[in-house]
Amino acid sequence: MQDERALPVSRKISSWRQFKAILRKDIVMELRTKEMLTSMGLYAILVLLIYYVALSQAGQGFDVTRIAGGLLLLAIVFTSMLGLNRSLVHEQDQGCLEALLLSPIDRPIIFFGKAVGNLIFLLLVQVFVVPLFYFIFLSGGMATEHTGPWWMVALALIVTSIGIAGVGTLLATMSVNTKGKDFILAVLFIPIMFPLLLVAVAALSAVITGDPEYVRIFWTMLGAAAVYDVIMISAAFALYEFILGA
Repeated sequence: MQDERALPVSRKISSWRQFKAILRKDIVMELRTKEMLTSMGLYAILVLLIYYVALSQAGQGFDVTRIAGGLLLLAIVFTSMLGLNRSLVHEQDQGCLEALLLSPIDRPIIFFGKAVGNLIFLLLVQVFVVPLFYFIFLSGGMATEHTGPWWMVALALIVTSIGIAGVGTLLATMSVNTKGKDFILAVLFIPIMFPLLLVAVAALSAVITGDPEYVRIFWTMLGAAAVYDVIMISAAFALYEFILGA
């Protein structure tokens, strides 16, 4: 008779292997094509150029640090929507999504594999976008020197990106079979992500502007963002199997 105590361990190892297989597939495919990272990077550059053109005539009295947190997060949000949509559309076009559904893989494992893959790609793009944003907007004549510790900016972006990748993966899966994929994803994404974006901008702005109470504001807003991540990703995890079967 099989030792029942060994069953949870075996099941845990099997789920971990499934997760690694899905994540490895996405990473290897992206390393071969570089399609998603290239499109997201170019799109982010275009967004920053539009920002620069829009603010170029603001005058010497304008301090971009007051809106820098919102500008940076908007660039990341727009870029993430492009990446989320392409990740699922690519799966559908290549028939990979159907293959995953036919394979003996737990549906929640598919969610975590896709979400972690989207998170990795989003963070890789941010490694390029954030220094470029600083060079264009915060190191020249548009801004005054108020910026707080950059590790706080990085931490806020990581926590925000976790929520974007987790909830965005669910929403992209919901919209991938609709006719207006890009439009439907945006319509669903922005209202649902609004609370997270609001507190993330508050945290980023407090640090970048060097608010006298930026430490308190930062940790309060970051705690709210973390609570949002836990609640919404848990809900996405619970609903993912239903969405795939719909």
